[in-house]
Amino acid sequence: MNNNRVTQAENKRLTRLNYNWGGGTMLEAKEREIDVKHASVSIITVCYNAVDLIESTIASVISQNYDNFEYIVVDGESTDGTQDILQAYRESIDKLVIEKDEGLYYAMNKALDLAEGEYVWFINAGDRIPHSTTLRSIMTSSYIHQDIYYGKTNIINKEGEVLGERRLKPPKQLTKKSFLWGMLVCHQAVIVKRKLAGRYNTKYKIDADFDWLQTAIEHADPDKIRGSRRVYCHYLEGGLSSKRMFKANKERFAIMVDHFGWGRTVLFNIFMTFRFLKDKLLRKI
Repeated sequence: MNNNRVTQAENKRLTRLNYNWGGGTMLEAKEREIDVKHASVSIITVCYNAVDLIESTIASVISQNYDNFEYIVVDGESTDGTQDILQAYRESIDKLVIEKDEGLYYAMNKALDLAEGEYVWFINAGDRIPHSTTLRSIMTSSYIHQDIYYGKTNIINKEGEVLGERRLKPPKQLTKKSFLWGMLVCHQAVIVKRKLAGRYNTKYKIDADFDWLQTAIEHADPDKIRGSRRVYCHYLEGGLSSKRMFKANKERFAIMVDHFGWGRTVLFNIFMTFRFLKDKLLRKI
């Protein structure tokens, strides 16, 4: 874990970015509180040709004043200037891999293989951790050493402006059955104990995270799945699944069949379709 994460040069660069990390300079944020008594976390970012997005993501990660974390970045050999930005922050990135891969979930599996933290948290290019104190607040709460932590998600645009809360809201208590109603909790708003985090099933090209989270929950102690009202992440609108909706829904249906069987999957998909149409109708009124 890199305790002196932010260099003077990086701090100046981030100050020019005008990133809101909760007050003070980036260096002051890192110097305020250093605590390695609590569980270690591997924060992971995967990216490819994200030159307009990656810097704000990096800023939100390396500003965290919880010091017991490592930062892993896997880039698919970007050609648009992303690599230059990654090199500018090289001293704050504990593990950096730049090489071609076969897609998003291959890169995420590569990062999982590198992770050494007790927990893993994916914050991908374009997404942000809302505040410099977010991780510390989660990991030093009264509920420590849980199997899974999850929270709320705000949707942001490319400028980082909050557009509102994510339409699907996390339940008070997340269980496997929660996923019958869809992806109620955003992947980036979940911190999972690494020993529960299997590899992503790369036969799914868009919704492997839906499968991954369900598998983690199946292996977790139900009494150690801890929800929060806190916003865990700012999620960039227009993610992969929203851009390829038909294929995403097809994959999600197949994943639900794998976890719940045909009968329950068909029944709940009918319920969800009616709910979607009802919500759409009410928005027009």
